[in-house]
Amino acid sequence: MDLKPERGLLLVAMPTLLDPNFRQTLVLLCEHGPEGSMGLVINRPTEVEVSALVDEFPALTQTGLVYSGGPVSRNAMLVLFRGEDLQEGHGILENVFLAKTLDVFRSSGFSDQDVRCYLGYAGWGPGQLENEMKSGAWTVMPADAGMIFEPDPSLLWQEMMQRLGGDWSVYSSLPSDPSLN
Repeated sequence: MDLKPERGLLLVAMPTLLDPNFRQTLVLLCEHGPEGSMGLVINRPTEVEVSALVDEFPALTQTGLVYSGGPVSRNAMLVLFRGEDLQEGHGILENVFLAKTLDVFRSSGFSDQDVRCYLGYAGWGPGQLENEMKSGAWTVMPADAGMIFEPDPSLLWQEMMQRLGGDWSVYSSLPSDPSLN
């Protein structure tokens, strides 16, 4: 599979990527271009409920846990959600949108079942992601809404190792904490 990074694809952290910010992560690419790349780590829920951070917006407060979206701007909340008829430029996948502000989210038609809130994001400068991919840190795979809104995303990375097959499938049994090995 030789996919190139682009909006709506998934970056899969390879086992050689030991940076604790990205070890065993899946990053949904939300932006990619000559200026750099931006994405959200989709498989790192925190122990914090959205309601602990946002109380004036009931539709959002009932969405469960906040996810750690990445190491950049950890105090900024971004929202991925399913919806329809949203203004152009916010779509990531078919009927999956990114709201960088609560105003964008408020103005959308969304399903309260499919909303994920993220604190922070993953970011790369121009050419940085491509260089990391050349070094073997990431591989690109197709994404789908089912992955993003998976009720228990804790095993998604292992599932991606299985999908890659061959020698990579042995990593599907690797614990998320290497000290447990």
